Amino acid sequence: MSPGPQIAAWRPSISGLIEVFHARFAEHRYPMHTHDAWTLLIVDQGAVSYVLDRHEHGAASSVVTLLPPHVPHDGRAANSRGFHKRVLYLDPALLGPELIGAAVDRPAIPDRLLHTRIHRLHQALKPPGEELETQSRLALVVEHLQLRLRRQEGGPPALSDAPLASRLRDLLDARVHAGLPLSAAAELLAAHPAHLVRAFTKEYGIAPHQYLTGRRVDLARRMLLDGAQPAAVASAVGFYDQAHLTRHFKRLVGVGPGRYARHR
Repeated sequence: MSPGPQIAAWRPSISGLIEVFHARFAEHRYPMHTHDAWTLLIVDQGAVSYVLDRHEHGAASSVVTLLPPHVPHDGRAANSRGFHKRVLYLDPALLGPELIGAAVDRPAIPDRLLHTRIHRLHQALKPPGEELETQSRLALVVEHLQLRLRRQEGGPPALSDAPLASRLRDLLDARVHAGLPLSAAAELLAAHPAHLVRAFTKEYGIAPHQYLTGRRVDLARRMLLDGAQPAAVASAVGFYDQAHLTRHFKRLVGVGPGRYARHR
């Protein structure tokens, strides 16, 4: 007897992302249907066969699949083992209607870097998620898709905008506790979100969200050494709760905040 379907679905509070959907199916077959959003799909196990605009296609773990809005398609497991997929439903405005034709022609994108970026975006979206990180990763994914669909050759232009990166760092330093959405930073600095992420990463060697997390952990260390309790520290430096603090603190310091404080 085949195992039943396993799914997870949620609506992240990130502009441009309509829904996140993870599913493991053994036998389910999707009838012909459409979505009003862009469907960005990666397959972790198995393979999916589908018809898009009357042409047969396949989705396997080696490719990224992008299905445009309002174009009929179906879907089914390519073999008896079923499939495990992760899907992002993107606001139509993120890519634009002028790119639908290119997506219909080439829904399967064999691009390992794009696949990795989408995987990392899914990881960042797991609740509770961190707004700056998810916005940054989404911006890079959307820019990558735009370049592919527009058939632009080569990679994105090299950026060495040190003043822009420095201004973003100043903004992050001034908002360690409150945080700073990427969209707000882009508006304040009059720059495209993906431009900001790439410029900052090139200048400082880490992404903006990684920098902000490091600043928060630094502040947490000092407060713990001053005798503050981990639960109070978590709130004071901008983490959701003590568990959120512990996860990042242990990753960056090597031990949890409680153990760190006991050995001060």
